[in-house]
Amino acid sequence: TDNRGTDQFNMNLSDRRAKATVQYVISKGIAKDRISGKGYGESEPKVQCDQCTDEEHAKNRRSEFMIVKK
Repeated sequence: TDNRGTDQFNMNLSDRRAKATVQYVISKGIAKDRISGKGYGESEPKVQCDQCTDEEHAKNRRSEFMIVKK
């Protein structure tokens, strides 16, 4: 998530985003046992910035995932 809001709020938001991404990929036919998700809150930003622009905030609000082969 971006760095707006409290750490706890962003951790919860990040976790919900990860779960939603997993559910979306599962809904497209990927088996449950091939994907997992974890929210990291503000701990792993894509862009490091103190006074972020809206574009930089948007880059930090992302979901990244890997699908593993069987």
